[in-house]
Amino acid sequence: MAIILDGKSLALAVEEELKVEVERIKVKLGFAPALATILVGDDMASVTYVNMKAKACARVGLDSKIVKLLSTTTTEELIKEINKLNNDNSVCGILLQHPVPRGIDERACFDAIDVDKDVDGVNSQTFGKMSMGEESYYSATPYGIMRLLKHYNIDLVGKHAVVVGRSAILGKPIAMMLLGADCTVTICHSKTNNLEAILRTADIVVGAVGRAKFIKSEWLKPGVVVVDAGYNEGNVGDVDLDNIDSIASAYTPVPGGVGPMTINSLILQTVNAASKLIQK
Repeated sequence: MAIILDGKSLALAVEEELKVEVERIKVKLGFAPALATILVGDDMASVTYVNMKAKACARVGLDSKIVKLLSTTTTEELIKEINKLNNDNSVCGILLQHPVPRGIDERACFDAIDVDKDVDGVNSQTFGKMSMGEESYYSATPYGIMRLLKHYNIDLVGKHAVVVGRSAILGKPIAMMLLGADCTVTICHSKTNNLEAILRTADIVVGAVGRAKFIKSEWLKPGVVVVDAGYNEGNVGDVDLDNIDSIASAYTPVPGGVGPMTINSLILQTVNAASKLIQK
């Protein structure tokens, strides 16, 4: 029987611990630290996700600031809003909801976020520090994955991890984190030749390609650990989880696996950023 890597229950348990820490921080600072989220346009999936983050903030006692901008917003206008939040002492974390509308230079906007408030780990400097093993915040979804694997005592040392996906905020950072945890890492993507053969050698598989059931369960070897970081229409991930219980030694369900840990990691890193204010 495979272990279900339950991100929902872990996230709720961590929230209980964070409530205590946030109350301590409020007393020290004299105000509730905030996570600021910038939403450009009216993409319904993004709106839902932003609302979920606001509810998570409320549960632990953080303030939540939502900056809503029109889809016609320019790169320069968006960076101006980011700089306002960079200079707002009550804001401890800044999140630019991805994706932004076409016409906006998303990378320039990500890199405008102060690294001390980059709790979503999207700034290039943040990624560089993380890759080099220096102190930094982490991309939220990869950090959530690593925390989940640690909680369930999944052995990573010397294991062959195959990451299917190469995005700047998921595929690449989780590959670097797994490498830092002493895995041997192979990065694949939708255009990789012989993907099935590569996956058959994997001890750990991370699905991060953004295609529903792209990775077939019959491609996986017995005992594999499956981390499905995808979420697609129909409430399905990037891995075909049919019969996965008879193949994998552990796996993340969809929903209820990686998703809750993403939001939880954002909240955790915002609280950590607020704690640093006390130390200054």
